[in-house]
Amino acid sequence: MALPHDELWPRAGSWPAPVAGEKTDAVLLGVPTWRTSISSTGAHATPAAIREALPRYSATLMGTPAVDLNDALRIADAGDVHEPDGDEGVQRAVDRVRELAADSRLVIALGGDNSLTYPVARGAGADGLITIDAHYDLRDGVSNGSPVRRLVQDAPEGERIDPKRIVQIGIADFANSAAYAQRAAEWGIRVITLDEVRRRGIADVVAEALEVAGAGSRIHLDIDVDAVDRAAVPGCPASVPGGFAAWELRALVRGIAADERVVSADLAEVDATADAEDGRTVRLAALCVLELLAGLAAR
Repeated sequence: MALPHDELWPRAGSWPAPVAGEKTDAVLLGVPTWRTSISSTGAHATPAAIREALPRYSATLMGTPAVDLNDALRIADAGDVHEPDGDEGVQRAVDRVRELAADSRLVIALGGDNSLTYPVARGAGADGLITIDAHYDLRDGVSNGSPVRRLVQDAPEGERIDPKRIVQIGIADFANSAAYAQRAAEWGIRVITLDEVRRRGIADVVAEALEVAGAGSRIHLDIDVDAVDRAAVPGCPASVPGGFAAWELRALVRGIAADERVVSADLAEVDATADAEDGRTVRLAALCVLELLAGLAAR
């Protein structure tokens, strides 16, 4: 269905391609990983779906005065990395993110399954990591369940992240194993469970996460949308009932993105081909893009 046109109601999305050598505030990049997913997924269709959903929203923050992010920020869209799975695909993604990060304050990677976190964090030169995720992603091997472990153990020398600079927010009961919980503890990863977030409040958790991950100077934020309640994100294969409310995810994303040390972020684990008819999962992912931009504008 065509969206109505109103010159006084500009829409989000449809941002221009970046120009080599010109600085941007934020740049989008599709990284449609999916081939190593543990569960069947059509996540490679998601970057295009998020772009299609963005124009359903304005880019305007309410306030006194209201702020149109299209005017406040220089935003670009660099298209997609071709076939980012496999060793060659990972290197293509690393190289493209590195190129974009040199000219942008924030690289926003649209996944794709969670395996994109590995090349995107490396390409951005991250030395700290915050994940919003129901899962540890510390599995052995190469899959969407292993990016955090790979950033600690598999990345080339000089690109590995010290696990003591990793914070995992939203780790959920009945979505993990005791063995991976023990691995996280032994490595010194700061784990803030879903229950702890709700007990302490979002502002307090965000402050601690930025302090721990920000011990370096460049933080990558992994936004795994399956941390949200399954009723709100049916297009996330591993989501469970009782996860974060959509507003909680959005508040976490904006709060973290407001810190100048956050140089890259990814949106992961949304399968656009499995979404509800109303597109609620993809729409939430699109809103998270806008929350990242809102945080950037608040710096």
